[in-house]
Amino acid sequence: MYDEDDLSAIRESRSEWEADTLGPALDAHGERQDRFATVSNLEVDRLYTPEDTADRDYEDDLGFPGEPPFTRGVYPTMYRGRTWTMRQFAGFGTAEETNERFQYLTEEGQTGLSVAFDMPTLMGLDSDHRMSDGEVGKEGVAVDTLRDMEILFEGIDLGEVSTSFTINPSAPVIYAMYVALADRQGVDRAQLRGTLQNDMFKEFIAQKEWVVPPEPSLELVTDVIEFSVAQTPKFKPVSISGYHIREAGSTAVQELAFTLADGLAYVEACLDRGLDIEAFGPTLSFFFNSHNAIFEEVAKFRAGRRIWARLMSEWYDAETDAARAMKFHTQTAGQSLTAQQPLNNIVRVTIQALAGVLGGTQSLHTNSFDEALALPSEEAVRVALRTQQIIAEESGAADIVDPLGGSFAIEALTDEVEQETMAYIEEIREMGDGSMRAGVLRGIEDGYFQREIQDAAYEYQERVERGEEVVVGVNEYTIEEDTQPDLLQVDEDVQQRQRERLADVKAERDDDAVEDALADVQAAVDAGENVMPALVEAVSVYATMGEIMAVFQEEYGSYQETLSVA
Repeated sequence: MYDEDDLSAIRESRSEWEADTLGPALDAHGERQDRFATVSNLEVDRLYTPEDTADRDYEDDLGFPGEPPFTRGVYPTMYRGRTWTMRQFAGFGTAEETNERFQYLTEEGQTGLSVAFDMPTLMGLDSDHRMSDGEVGKEGVAVDTLRDMEILFEGIDLGEVSTSFTINPSAPVIYAMYVALADRQGVDRAQLRGTLQNDMFKEFIAQKEWVVPPEPSLELVTDVIEFSVAQTPKFKPVSISGYHIREAGSTAVQELAFTLADGLAYVEACLDRGLDIEAFGPTLSFFFNSHNAIFEEVAKFRAGRRIWARLMSEWYDAETDAARAMKFHTQTAGQSLTAQQPLNNIVRVTIQALAGVLGGTQSLHTNSFDEALALPSEEAVRVALRTQQIIAEESGAADIVDPLGGSFAIEALTDEVEQETMAYIEEIREMGDGSMRAGVLRGIEDGYFQREIQDAAYEYQERVERGEEVVVGVNEYTIEEDTQPDLLQVDEDVQQRQRERLADVKAERDDDAVEDALADVQAAVDAGENVMPALVEAVSVYATMGEIMAVFQEEYGSYQETLSVA
């Protein structure tokens, strides 16, 4: 973007500045530390100039918003047209209690629902299973049957709302319940909007929640994508998630690289299934973490869009903008929240949310300040939502498309993140002999991803222990008597109430119809057919989550992670 004469003049001027202005300032005052780096330990320079972006081609590398390579955003007007979807993750206790929270958040201005499930539901267990004891409704809402889903969305028109479901091993069952509920409400399936996380690769890599082994898990993910493209085209059947990879301790580059690798593996699985990339490509969505190093995060988001657009085109021959544009949800960094001085978390969340907006996110969840201590209280949720609203309405950050684009620092960091990310992606591809699908599966089996994340997490914690990373209120600026906010308490009788409802459903349903429906699920699995039609029928007759997931486990077996030492 600058010719050689311009760059030569800039180099000469910089040398003069270093000698005449910078040098005396350093001699007199020095700098706060010898080395400056991001949370991910990516070193940042003191100053960036056009020299740092000299090799960039504006049209090919930046372009304009709404056009490939989408570095500057996936929409031409971005938030000038409408703001990002404001989602607040919600779920606790029974379906009734979570429905009340949904109604509250909607009244407060939330523009999309996001459902958190309890651990038994996440793992495909019914509330009356012995392993569910003590966990029912504790960290999310309990959903055993379609009856719970009916109550969860009572008074909510599925044709008018966008709903996100954060669930993975049992995601096909929850999705089937949502489709069945839409049928009962008389809502055309084609009008359903929302996102199903349904990303099993990141479970094996980072979050560690699974029921069946990696390869059959991939088949189930692909079943959902195939069914959704045909039946619920406005619904996102998978949210390829870097969030949990980052929460496990990865760097920003690892988060982006491993997430994109997972996404490319899903693309190959869909292509192997015979799906049209122009049909399923636009339905793929992403989910990223936003941490404290604001410029690194903005660079990560911009680099991700550019990489995805190019690889979808160059590797898989995607031709339409819709199939090449990477759209994503962002959540602020849960692992950055501290139990010490919890009100400080409001500031952290604000910085992280702003990074997501400046980076061009399509939807955003802001964590509540008390989440290091308990499920969020109504007051904390309101503050978190107001944080988004203030950024949207008062800060001006939503008024300019890609406002940091063209910054020498941002463009240089975007390039650096892209280069390091691509190095990881190529390594994973080589592990699969040219196949991303095979490379990701091998990386999971060999413990490659887990070791990379573990090493990064260990190195970060060492820096904290040495005081090289300051965590305000934890290893610096501490106080003796800390403040404790009022915390949400989940009623201890939730488990009993949920189990009683499940017993009632089982007593009232047609057992023969359930038995036949489960047999149809088993038949679909045995025949290698898409299981989603059978799942929708099964949940419609009130087959339980646990009964359906038991069919998969019986067919595919369980999975035990074995990690080799590097």
